[in-house]
Amino acid sequence: MFMITKHIPNTITSLNLFSGSVGVVMAFQANYQAALACMLLAAVFDFCDGLAARALHAYSPIGKELDSLADVVSFGFLPATMVYQLLTGALDNAYLPFAAYILTVFSALRLAKFNVDERQTSSFIGLATPANAIFWAGLTASYHQYAEAYPYALLVLVLLMSLLLVAEVPFFSLKFKNLKWKDNGIRFIFLIVSVVLLLVLQLDAFMWIILVYILMALAAWGVAALQKK
Repeated sequence: MFMITKHIPNTITSLNLFSGSVGVVMAFQANYQAALACMLLAAVFDFCDGLAARALHAYSPIGKELDSLADVVSFGFLPATMVYQLLTGALDNAYLPFAAYILTVFSALRLAKFNVDERQTSSFIGLATPANAIFWAGLTASYHQYAEAYPYALLVLVLLMSLLLVAEVPFFSLKFKNLKWKDNGIRFIFLIVSVVLLLVLQLDAFMWIILVYILMALAAWGVAALQKK
């Protein structure tokens, strides 16, 4: 029985990778809604593999490495391909659209840092790759017409988001050790705002949800920095 259960987390991680790979194909076909759906499915599998590993006590070095490799595809290569497609349609230059893959490079760096950084057990240092990916997928799926109208602003945004991935800035996670408002106020506020955005904007909400998350994290970091002075 143990021999079967120990492979369950890695199987779920493999489904993350499969979903991300299908999403890349959808992105190259400019089927952005399908690419977003594949990414969200990959994010669900990414959450569930860790949950399964903890529940089944099925940790392994291979699982850790496989998880990072899957995330590079689903949350690094897939969003970059979506942006590449946007830039290809918006720019006459044949080379500038490849700048989108800066996102893939910095996503890989972010994942490598996470694997060796022991500070990131209950929160993150730098923007997590799934959050970054969902921002781009939401932007591309819901607002691609606006994004294509401002390709150079899109390139600047690629650089800014890439820097956030590796920045020494704390970002709160959604891990709850308890349900006390004192310890989880920022998490509760974020979840409430996210639900409201989903109710109002539905599938168009994903970009805004991640933007709210980034702004809340940066504001909390700024307040903490001022309190230390």
